Amino acid sequence: MDVMTNVPLKQYTTMKLGGETRYMVAVNSASDVVTLYRNARKENLPIFVLGGGSNVITRDETFEGIILLNKIEGFEVVADNDDTTDIKIGAGEVWDEVVERAVGLGLQGIEAMSGIPGTAGAAPVQNVGAYGQEIADTLVSLEAYDSKTDSIVTISADECDFSYRNSIFRDSQKGRYCILNITLRLNKAEPRPPFYASLQKYIEDNDIREVNLSVIRVAVLNIRSEKLPDPAEIPSAGSFFKNALIEKWQLEQLQKEYSDVPNYAMSDGRYKVPTGWLIDRAGLKGFASHGMRVYEKNALVLVNESATGYGDLAAIREQIIQTVYDKFGIRIEQEPLELSL
Repeated sequence: MDVMTNVPLKQYTTMKLGGETRYMVAVNSASDVVTLYRNARKENLPIFVLGGGSNVITRDETFEGIILLNKIEGFEVVADNDDTTDIKIGAGEVWDEVVERAVGLGLQGIEAMSGIPGTAGAAPVQNVGAYGQEIADTLVSLEAYDSKTDSIVTISADECDFSYRNSIFRDSQKGRYCILNITLRLNKAEPRPPFYASLQKYIEDNDIREVNLSVIRVAVLNIRSEKLPDPAEIPSAGSFFKNALIEKWQLEQLQKEYSDVPNYAMSDGRYKVPTGWLIDRAGLKGFASHGMRVYEKNALVLVNESATGYGDLAAIREQIIQTVYDKFGIRIEQEPLELSL
């Protein structure tokens, strides 16, 4: 393993902000991970695991520890029957390439998550999802290094305690595990309607008569390209805020003034309201401050136009959160993780 020192973190995150890390190490295997953690423990150095850097915000202070770049590869069929196929995927695999390969194999379950940036190992951390699918729907289990017990463990989907954009990996057990691989169970059936509303609209608007996995993948990629900036061209972290989860009485209050408020019933009795809608209705689409801007095509996205530090991002974030709260009484939350110093 090669150790890099004093590495600018903005080169490894899509928001292009942040200070330096004292050390950075790329790992390619489970044994690399175990060795790195044991050496770090001897030196009393914290470790932060980084994949594609598309859902991480870094601060300006130097991280006095080790950034572990997860580069573990792998894509292996481990079980197969007439209805389903289980695939074990290395945590360092590019997520969209995983989706592309699954679609190419005629396997259904993650095609609507096409175009999501980042790595396979990051997918369970925030229970990534899009257009009616999320990783919790297909994950069977994952293997991870447990820094608490200094061992490699298998964690079932149930043990991940998935909820909307959340899991134990960014909540109760944050920082404890380094995910090594994930196993997904995908099915061999063709996709069937009803599809997620915006996906269904695209299909109807484009007069698509025959829908298969490849059609859905292309549709999702086209929808995303219209709504989300390419981080390679415009620095951003994708959707910066989680969609709001509110109680029924809050929804009823909203509907008194905004009869057109979009909402989706959740299994726990709450309702999901698109935060992009809230930000837009608060008059903030296109709003610019401190070198940051609310993206004109999607109010859920913050783009970095000329910001030079974390303070710039924090300032506009708090302005948006407060404005939305003052108007609707709903406190929205940041979606990207922050590097713990």
